[in-house]
Amino acid sequence: MYEADDKMISLIRDNYDLLQSLGSFGINLGFGDKTVRETCEDNGVDTYTFLAVVNFSINGYGEFETDDKISVPTLLHYLEASHAYFLDFQLPYIRRELTESLNENDSLARLILRFYDEYAHEIRLHMKYEQKTLFPYVESLLTGNVTNDYNVETFSKHHGAADKKLRELKLLIIKYLPQDGLHNNQLTATLHDIYENEVWLRQHALVEDHIFVPAIRRLEKLAKQSDVTKNISDMVFKSGIGPNPDALSDREKDVIISLVQGMSNKEIADHLCISTNTVITHRRNIARKLQIHSPAGLTIYAIVNELVDISAVKI
Repeated sequence: MYEADDKMISLIRDNYDLLQSLGSFGINLGFGDKTVRETCEDNGVDTYTFLAVVNFSINGYGEFETDDKISVPTLLHYLEASHAYFLDFQLPYIRRELTESLNENDSLARLILRFYDEYAHEIRLHMKYEQKTLFPYVESLLTGNVTNDYNVETFSKHHGAADKKLRELKLLIIKYLPQDGLHNNQLTATLHDIYENEVWLRQHALVEDHIFVPAIRRLEKLAKQSDVTKNISDMVFKSGIGPNPDALSDREKDVIISLVQGMSNKEIADHLCISTNTVITHRRNIARKLQIHSPAGLTIYAIVNELVDISAVKI
């Protein structure tokens, strides 16, 4: 497993396939003997997220369902740049290779080119969907906007590497296209690129499934939690029960916190080392100052004014 203090050149020397990943992360060549951390910081890339993708891609290493240190903006940029590389460079490049390798007068060769175009179209539709639907949705989550008509599970249930046509294309070329020496060499080189392309596409899908999707699930959870807090806040202040918490004494705030935690008057007295009558007096003063008389109302007040954490309260 590679770490932040390893030399970046060591990663590339051990795994030259990472060269394309560097470009997708926005990391330029020419980093000399700098470490992974230094190189990432120089290029504005989150080091932890970079290493998560690298280690997962090489070794399948990582537990991402509960990994809240993944930077979603860094990951989103990486995926968007990977799509651009694949759609704008890789797909057209392989088609040019095929065109140069095949005899344009051969009907089977023309059929294979058409087969490749269908495959490329399928991949384009898949990636364009992510660019037009999934990625903007994630960007909206990052800005705190929650939508009820889409979530990452909708994407996850229908997501998969569209590589069936690519496997068929390889078999067609290998089985049915004997050529002269020159064309055979060209086709062999093209096949090698198609195989590399297949591996890249499968790895890309795995990063989305095992790193990106879990990260978005966590982001959705946080966004909804934040939305719940906002709704409670709106409800409180629209009801006119949101005075300045500074109007309360520290002891009165302690009493509210204890009440929210479910303590009885006697338990509060024991907890705060005061008499039960004093607790009752504090409660009267709190109700008078806040015009809130129910435990539920005090719970909302405590959440909105950050006397307690919403995660510790059942709403």
